[in-house]
Amino acid sequence: MGRYVIRRLLQMIPVFIGSTFLIFFMVYALGDPVAALFGDKAPDPATAARIRKDLYLDQPLWKQYLHYMGQIFQGDFGTAFNGQKVTELMSTAFPVTLRLTLVAIVIEIIAGITFGVVSGLRRGRAVDTTLLVLTLIVISVPTFVTGYLLQYVLGVKWGWVRPTVSSDAPLNELILPGVVLALVSLAYVTRLTRTSIAENVKADYVRTAVAKGLPRRRVITRHLLRNSLIPVVTFIGTDIGALMGGAIVTERIFNIHGVGYQLYQGILRNNAPTVVGFVTILVIVFLLANLLVDLLYAVLDPRIRYA
Repeated sequence: MGRYVIRRLLQMIPVFIGSTFLIFFMVYALGDPVAALFGDKAPDPATAARIRKDLYLDQPLWKQYLHYMGQIFQGDFGTAFNGQKVTELMSTAFPVTLRLTLVAIVIEIIAGITFGVVSGLRRGRAVDTTLLVLTLIVISVPTFVTGYLLQYVLGVKWGWVRPTVSSDAPLNELILPGVVLALVSLAYVTRLTRTSIAENVKADYVRTAVAKGLPRRRVITRHLLRNSLIPVVTFIGTDIGALMGGAIVTERIFNIHGVGYQLYQGILRNNAPTVVGFVTILVIVFLLANLLVDLLYAVLDPRIRYA
């Protein structure tokens, strides 16, 4: 297992370099950060040249990238155009988005797997058909429609929850945004679990467990569910990074100042250091989540062993 982890960590290095360089290239080569800094006003040529030199923008792109990576390994992600350190923005934004993502993942796991097991064990029945139709509707409706609808009905009309999240973003206020963020993923988890359960329920090991007289609950939880969760765990693991990066719409709806909000502001204002810095962290989160998923395979399926 130790060798496998080391090998995977080494494999992450070229992926990390390639991903961050692509992001860096798209942000810096396809736009002019100095022009964005001045907005509609044309900067003085001498001033613009001095700023480019201070920001290392007068160098070739590959040198800019090497300089940026050198700063990252020293814990310096640069300075936003408003003069604030990008690390300071991260220290306030990432904890909020991590809490929101945690709420969404918990809802996605509990509700999605439960619905999937119920649907898979009753394949072809009314419950199965109803859940399939509902998940299809959830997948088809855009997140911003679901978000604004639930915000209006539950927050404005009925007053059950706060329609917007306060600045400190406590967990109890993140439940509704977490539901909105998790809905589409929850639908996919339900369908994945349902398909896997329906395929494995007729497997030989399940028939053997039933023939031994094991209780139905133990057959489902210890044998059927455990072997059916591998594709579900794969999806959930890759979904962690997607939820953190894809929370832009949800955070805008509920006025949450997290990663999605900062990315939106950075893209809107062409604030290159903020965008590149935040996406770099998201790349690391995505890579680590995939490593964790691979390690969980051995826990779920004893037949899988890593040398």
